[in-house]
Amino acid sequence: MGLYGEHILPRLMARSMEAEEIAPLRRRLCAGLSGRVLELGFGSGANIRHYPEAVDSVWAVEPSDTAWRLAADKIAASRVRIQRGGLDGQRLDAPAAAFDHALSSLTLCTIPDAAAALAEVRRVLAPGGTLHFLEHGLAPDEGVRVWQRRLDPIQRSLAGGCRLSRDIRELIEAAGFGIVEAESFYQPPLPRPYGYVTVGVAAA
Repeated sequence: MGLYGEHILPRLMARSMEAEEIAPLRRRLCAGLSGRVLELGFGSGANIRHYPEAVDSVWAVEPSDTAWRLAADKIAASRVRIQRGGLDGQRLDAPAAAFDHALSSLTLCTIPDAAAALAEVRRVLAPGGTLHFLEHGLAPDEGVRVWQRRLDPIQRSLAGGCRLSRDIRELIEAAGFGIVEAESFYQPPLPRPYGYVTVGVAAA
């Protein structure tokens, strides 16, 4: 990955992911989580302070060693038991029905094979389990989509493979999830090509 990918990018992502403007969305994202939780793209632990009291443990999938180190103080201070459970969301080293809920925030844009990752999430969710998601992706306005497609190569290069033009709802439904609730909107102050977000819950 090189110096930028291994050391600089995780620090840049930590600053942006922990921005206070996103905190209300993270609280909404984490509402209703309980028991055993799988978190894809744990990053520097931006969701930790929003875990509900009902969460017992979190199995964190995070490929970046630097991001994991940046999360160390938050993990140590958390009442929730947090374990690094793997490096690759496309291949989860966990048995079927191992988790009550799954959590994904601004992660599906980056995973190379998002369909494979979502299939793995479905496999490891217990019956009645849900996927809570906060993701950015393909906008409904054609003018914005044009810019998203133009910017995609640059975004992938600078942001660790992130794609602006993935249709998040379509990906989740194609993986066999049923969307229980979801809301999509442009999140200020981000420019529209970067800031079309969807927050919701889907049932396995």
